[in-house]
Amino acid sequence: MAIIQSKFSLADEQAEFVSLFSDYGFKDKSELVRTALMLLKKQLLEQQLIESAELYAEVYAEDQESQDWTDLAVEDWPE
Repeated sequence: MAIIQSKFSLADEQAEFVSLFSDYGFKDKSELVRTALMLLKKQLLEQQLIESAELYAEVYAEDQESQDWTDLAVEDWPE
């Protein structure tokens, strides 16, 4: 894993949080920020999956042909 340095600005509240890195068990500020970014990435991906599933459910609910195919497939499904 390559480590790339970046410069960015933080609001006072965010900077204060980052400065408390050791209180949260991180070895340095960078580790805290990297972990926070990975958690944000995971959360955003999960939100995209939820939104995608909701869209598919909406389309399915309005598509009688897909519902018919599903009903036919379930009829032959083992119990």
